[in-house]
Amino acid sequence: MSETRTDRERCRLCGTALEESPGEPVADAGADGPFCSTGCRDIAADLGVGEDGADGTVDADETPDDDRPADLERSFFRIDGMHSAQCESYLESVAEGRDGVADAAASYVTETVRVDHDPDRIAAETLEDALSTTGYTAYRREEAAEDDDAASDESATRRSREMQGVRKRRSENVLEVRYIVGIVFGSFLLVPYVTTFYPMYLAAFTDYWLFEQFAQQFDSYEVSLYAPLFMGMTGAILYLTGRPLLRGAYVSLKLREPSTHLLATLTIVAAYAAGAVAFVRGGPDLYFDLTILVAAIVMGAIFYEETVKRDALNRLTDLTISQVGTARVLESDGATREVPVADVAADDRLLVRAGERIPVDGRLAEGPCTVDEAVVTGESLPVSKADGDPVIGGSVVTDGAAVVAVDDETTSSIDRLTRTVWNLQSADHGVQRRADALAGTALPIVVAAAVVAGLAALVLDGTAVGVAAAVCLALIAASPWAFAFATPISIASSIRDALERGIVVFDESVFERLREIDVVVFDKTGTLTTGEMTVLEADAPEDLLRAAAAVERRASHPAAAAIANAFGDSTDAASDARADGGVVDDAEDAAGGEGAEPGTVREFERHATGVGGVVDGRRILAGHPDLFRERGWDLEDGLTDRIAEAREAGHLPVVVGRDGRAEGVIVVGDEPREGWAETVTALADEGVDVVVLTGDDGSAAAAFREHSGVTRVFANVPPAGKTAAIRRLRAEGRVAMVGDGTNDAPALAAADLGLSLGGGTALAADAADLAIVEDDLAAVERAFALARAARRRVVRNLGLALGYNAIVIPVALAGLLNPVVTTGALAVTGLAITGNSLRELVGDE
Repeated sequence: MSETRTDRERCRLCGTALEESPGEPVADAGADGPFCSTGCRDIAADLGVGEDGADGTVDADETPDDDRPADLERSFFRIDGMHSAQCESYLESVAEGRDGVADAAASYVTETVRVDHDPDRIAAETLEDALSTTGYTAYRREEAAEDDDAASDESATRRSREMQGVRKRRSENVLEVRYIVGIVFGSFLLVPYVTTFYPMYLAAFTDYWLFEQFAQQFDSYEVSLYAPLFMGMTGAILYLTGRPLLRGAYVSLKLREPSTHLLATLTIVAAYAAGAVAFVRGGPDLYFDLTILVAAIVMGAIFYEETVKRDALNRLTDLTISQVGTARVLESDGATREVPVADVAADDRLLVRAGERIPVDGRLAEGPCTVDEAVVTGESLPVSKADGDPVIGGSVVTDGAAVVAVDDETTSSIDRLTRTVWNLQSADHGVQRRADALAGTALPIVVAAAVVAGLAALVLDGTAVGVAAAVCLALIAASPWAFAFATPISIASSIRDALERGIVVFDESVFERLREIDVVVFDKTGTLTTGEMTVLEADAPEDLLRAAAAVERRASHPAAAAIANAFGDSTDAASDARADGGVVDDAEDAAGGEGAEPGTVREFERHATGVGGVVDGRRILAGHPDLFRERGWDLEDGLTDRIAEAREAGHLPVVVGRDGRAEGVIVVGDEPREGWAETVTALADEGVDVVVLTGDDGSAAAAFREHSGVTRVFANVPPAGKTAAIRRLRAEGRVAMVGDGTNDAPALAAADLGLSLGGGTALAADAADLAIVEDDLAAVERAFALARAARRRVVRNLGLALGYNAIVIPVALAGLLNPVVTTGALAVTGLAITGNSLRELVGDE
């Protein structure tokens, strides 16, 4: 049952419900509050509250980004075949033209369409059928790859499972088959051109005797004998290979927005029509070869682009996944049964063992336990939970076992974050490609040239056939069809070069947006830091450190693992093999006899804030200072000061002691990632503002405040607060977000450009526009350099694309245009563009 904002108080900035719980105070700022955290309060004070905070009314079971009316249903569709901003406009018009649809938003970058509709008037299935039109294939994102082997691959991201689904593979296979069939049949058809027609056409430019022989031989043939065969075969090839171009032209005309596909279609259709006119007139100038070649090389570039994008996608399948597919229901008699998460009921109790993810949100019914919530909250340190405490779906139980009482909504924070990402992705319109803008400029010139040529032919020739021939030749000469070839090959080569540098992008529009970025926002945990707990300092006797490591090896807390790795040895491993849960198999060890091995842990105890046990006959305790106070152990003032210093630096102090007295402190922390300062400096030198967002407290981000290149630092920010911060920053300029965790996913999607690191979660990768395969923070600055180099390459390729027209137009004006000229110009232009695209981007990193 949902509640509205008027039923319960919400954060003024991000709209999060203010459900107060022990240890989670609500920050208030007088008339401007309340706020769910100090982070949201600080963001509001610095950047303003804006209009999308807690104002208005939303359902509690929806994210603040889901602003649809309550009586409408929101459906998300993945669309195969989206390649441009025109595809967005066309599919939005298709959806909005259906009765019962209130709004639609599409993004070709993420191949997503979001539709708000009245389920009583039009079902999601009907919309799926409606969007599967004109060569597009739609399917619901919730059902992506559910009938495919990819669905069972839990090492894959959601995006990769969608893209590897049956429908997507079928789409790619159809494109491949069309291209191969067109090339094979087209090659056979071009043989007579190469062996007979081209030498004959060359006779118009030279009196070389061999070419004259071909021309004389051709005079003895009747055009009516071979032209119908060429016409029929070329038409079949045009349908098989050039159909996507024809569809692009149709969409362009439907929307009245010129595109590169329209320019290429004008050329191939004009060449086909010129061949038909030649057949009617009985002339030898059959331009069917131009139809075949233009369709083949443009579709070849598109196919190459799709192949490179698919290779880039395959690089992301190693990322971890945060969603949980099944839950373990605990019965009243103590037995358990596994059920799909979708079948979990509100009154169920779930058993979650150490190392497993909590499937849905709820409260801890039996504990205590320690939970790592970093995947959702961004908090780097695990949190201790007691009976009655809320737990977050998607978080990991790191120590102990948890029995979770399921909330009424039976959803997880991961699910809500996923829908938030989908909302933001489908509203993220693709950037209009430079070539399409040029097409809008070129098209009137091309049409004007065709009109002038037609009028001139009407005056000079006076026949309909003569006018048709003149119009076709003008279109062949004037239309810059090579824009349609230069664009995809430029995109593919840029994506390929990025991939070779460990940077995965899916569309050149990503580079366009990257070049326009004014602000780069970094998540802290796992992005600017390693995300792994390590021992930073230790002030305790060596033998106590070894004993503490032996005890900590029995715990599953990340800090315990760091201590065990730093000070443990093979003796500890032997101890683990001899004892299980504090029960020692060797009676002599249990008695503490002389045969007990050094470092053996006896009487192991697990506490909510630490661990204890007996090692070499002495009682050992390691954990939070409060644990020592609760047990009455001595804690000297000097140690208290050292603990305070560690906390102020954003680190975790672990007190260690023996026999009733604390003797030292081990400082554990999440260290800054190597090279982070250099990356920030390089971005700042390019005039980019750097902002740090973190779910940790302010002390954990202290080191980043001191860097001169960091303009702002916001700490203790929840996921919804990060998204709100991105929106406020976007009011000041173009914003890129760099993150690695599921909690970062909505912010990554909300930014003008999202970048995820390779060690991140699947949801972060799905939300991002650009992914760095390795945990290489320096690749962020390399991505900016690559974007600048990619722009220079695109500009050069678009300039080279006009080479065809520069060759053909003067020849046409001289009255010497024939198929050998157009084919030669095509070859020169294609080779120049290809050579520039395959050239290494030297000196651009």
